[in-house]
Amino acid sequence: MTAGDVSADATDVDPGTVYLVGSGPGDPDLLTVRARRLLEESDVVLHDKLPGPKIIEMLPEDRREDVGKRAGGERTPQSEINERLVELAREGKSVVRLKGGDSFVFGRGGEEAEYLAAHEVPFEVVPGVTSAIAAPAVAGVPVTHRDHASSVSFVTGHEDPTKAESAIDWAALAKTGGTIVVLMGVGRLPDYTKALREAGMDPETPVALVERGTWPGQRVATGTLETIVDARDERDISPPAVTVIGDVAGSRELVVDFLRNDYGPAAEGA
Repeated sequence: MTAGDVSADATDVDPGTVYLVGSGPGDPDLLTVRARRLLEESDVVLHDKLPGPKIIEMLPEDRREDVGKRAGGERTPQSEINERLVELAREGKSVVRLKGGDSFVFGRGGEEAEYLAAHEVPFEVVPGVTSAIAAPAVAGVPVTHRDHASSVSFVTGHEDPTKAESAIDWAALAKTGGTIVVLMGVGRLPDYTKALREAGMDPETPVALVERGTWPGQRVATGTLETIVDARDERDISPPAVTVIGDVAGSRELVVDFLRNDYGPAAEGA
């Protein structure tokens, strides 16, 4: 059976289980106990680059498949990943689909779960620590704070390109008064910071960009809604990175020295 032939008749082999695993923000110490056990025991792991280099290096080369970005900038289509999961499971294999952060927070885990269910393939969801919270936290930015923000909104900066128009109402977000966390939003930073300003958000609202949170080489850029694009360019911040918009980003300086002095690598790049 080929990767595209997911409708082939089932064989006498009992199907294996697919585990939709969130790897957390990238530090192997932040893997859940369940995730680490599955990585050690599974027959094959399908991953992209977002779990981070240290976690990927833990996986034996003969048991891992990179289904992320390919040479030349091409990406493995989601349809091919879905079909590969079904193919491997129908061979009786235990399969880990490893995603960065949490698979169900802008990780397309929901799409994969629907596909597996439609093809009657057993699967289990293993939640991970989402980078939307973890990356800002290790950089000294709490996404909520008793004195600064009692709500938080998580949005994607990289929507489905086939959509006729954006599903994100930036004008409404500008009026929430809480924290806005944008994942995968480095490239579109000028667009949504402008949209928020035009919707009435104070241009002096603090903003923090956290690149590769908990990874080797973590870096942080800070500024305001007006200046953060220049700060991004000066620091040469690149994906993957999390954007935090709101007063909580301004509280970072109060804790970053403590993180740097007492936790060392946790505040690397601060």
